Amino acid sequence: MFITLEGGEGAGKTTQIVHLAGWLGERGVPCTLTREPGGTLLGRAIRAVLLNPENAGMAPLTELLLYMADRSEHIHQVITPALTAGRTVLCDRFFDATVVYQGFARGLASDWILRLHELVFADVTPDLTLLLDLPAEVGLARARRQLEKGDRPTAESRFEDEALAFHQRVREGYLQLARQAPERFRVIDAARDESRVREDIRSVVEPFWRQQPEISNE
Repeated sequence: MFITLEGGEGAGKTTQIVHLAGWLGERGVPCTLTREPGGTLLGRAIRAVLLNPENAGMAPLTELLLYMADRSEHIHQVITPALTAGRTVLCDRFFDATVVYQGFARGLASDWILRLHELVFADVTPDLTLLLDLPAEVGLARARRQLEKGDRPTAESRFEDEALAFHQRVREGYLQLARQAPERFRVIDAARDESRVREDIRSVVEPFWRQQPEISNE
């Protein structure tokens, strides 16, 4: 089973995915916890380039191709081997983030991005995508407070430095994807308390993983 967590800056994905991995592990579900960009050794080097605020002027196409390179390595080195071994993969961001950030927000053609994904990554698609949704101004304020407190590395703040309008396009893009694929997406209200969000995620995931024939508590 392949589960992804998506959402804008400050939505709490990193916190919630750790909670989810622990909760599933307690129920006997073997999990591989990973992220994009940066889920592999090469990916960590790519992440350092992509998120560095000194690279604010990076061309959108360059940004897109770096994310695709990170994902190619990630799929071949982490995701496919884990799924083949019968593990549940929990990934902090995946392809939807590319469609939203480089497509909706940067202005690259989303249909072209989708076609590129089909050509390069074949049928690697999440079984379930949890969209942690909140108003862009709320999430951005959270993220910037975390930077000020040292809870986020300033060396990875390139997207937090973007204008509010950029983050509003990100949110709108995610919600549009969720409307287009309701069988895969579940939208979680991430503006609320962390514990409420955690419980909502569990209520969505529990019946879903119980339906999976390859997963058991034995």
